[in-house]
Amino acid sequence: MPGDAAAIMTAMDGYPMAKKGLGGVALSISAWSSFVGSMIATAGLAICTPILAKWALAFGPAEYFALMVFAFACLTGLIGDQPVKALIATLVGLSLATVGVDANSGVYRFTFDSVHLTDGIQFIVVVIGLFSISELLLMLEEAAHSTAIPETGRNMFNMKELAYTWWGTVRSSLVGFVVGVLPGAGATVASAITYSMEKRLTDKEGTFGTGDIRGVAAPEAANNSAANGSFVPMLTLGVPGSGTTAVMMGALTLYNITPGPALFEQQPTLVWGLIASMFVGNVILLFMNIPMVGIFTRMLKVPNWALVPGILAVSTVGVYAVHATTFDLVLMSALGIVGYVLRKCEVPMAPLILGFVLGEMMEQNLRRALSITNGDIGILWESPISLALWICAAAMVTVPLLMKALARRRRSDTLQAA
Repeated sequence: MPGDAAAIMTAMDGYPMAKKGLGGVALSISAWSSFVGSMIATAGLAICTPILAKWALAFGPAEYFALMVFAFACLTGLIGDQPVKALIATLVGLSLATVGVDANSGVYRFTFDSVHLTDGIQFIVVVIGLFSISELLLMLEEAAHSTAIPETGRNMFNMKELAYTWWGTVRSSLVGFVVGVLPGAGATVASAITYSMEKRLTDKEGTFGTGDIRGVAAPEAANNSAANGSFVPMLTLGVPGSGTTAVMMGALTLYNITPGPALFEQQPTLVWGLIASMFVGNVILLFMNIPMVGIFTRMLKVPNWALVPGILAVSTVGVYAVHATTFDLVLMSALGIVGYVLRKCEVPMAPLILGFVLGEMMEQNLRRALSITNGDIGILWESPISLALWICAAAMVTVPLLMKALARRRRSDTLQAA
């Protein structure tokens, strides 16, 4: 069960690794990749901040909409051989994102006259329902012949695994940092793009999604790198790049410190002290995470008859704590049943969750872009940045189809020649 939206892609290979008895390896490579991603992003923050701030300023609503389209185009790398099911899952996720009061017009959408749905469906309700509750139902279904997840006793990755994931970790860190610089894009978009990128670049055997260690390292490096990259717009433009940096901006204003272009000149000690603390924090976090891997993997020894009630209790408390309403618990249960049915039908969950997470951002930027030009859709591709993103999105969809067609043609020619 992903702990947050950015961990969705990590769960796709992390959990299968745990089922293979490699839970400790997955956790340790996750900690290492997070450390590398954070360090690369912090170095980028120290070196490239002024340049990247000007580049981020060039992104308007049209460019953000094109970026969201590109992120969805990257989902084609997660579809595999079931494009129809993945498309259905994405549409379901986008539909869930439309529930609630429309921020632009104030119109109630798909609330069914329920006051509990006016604020929309909370992410934690969706992710716990679709991942946690549906997984519990699957565990109960298999309880008669299932046992605890096997454990190998190895809690650290080896040098071969480190070398195997190294370049993917570096690539994902760089991409994650660039995506994190864009205000609002965030770690979720970065992890989705980099997972798909690594799958296309390195997954020659088709092992992503079945417990490939590269599928854990890439999104973990990207989401931590993106989190650090979100400091660039906050420090240089005064624009929060994420929820965390928004809270930090509020704290700074309490001390009459205004983030923006003049901050580096007016408060250099504060800025460089903050960047230095991030380097120190990354090192401390690595040395905290690695020793804890052995403790976390011991949870895999807990039998299902004890694990299921514990997970259900934690999930219920987590959902109830959001609004303190029983409606969220009912909705969580309903989504859990829906998720169980979808998983039995082999419908992928990743496109659904990403559609839900990115749907609101995509809709808002589309409507803002169209409102600027009174409905002229030409604004969506008139800037060089948005046009480049549209071309990249089209390439992500068409190139794999062309490659498959060429491969089939080569096989056909080979058979005819034989």
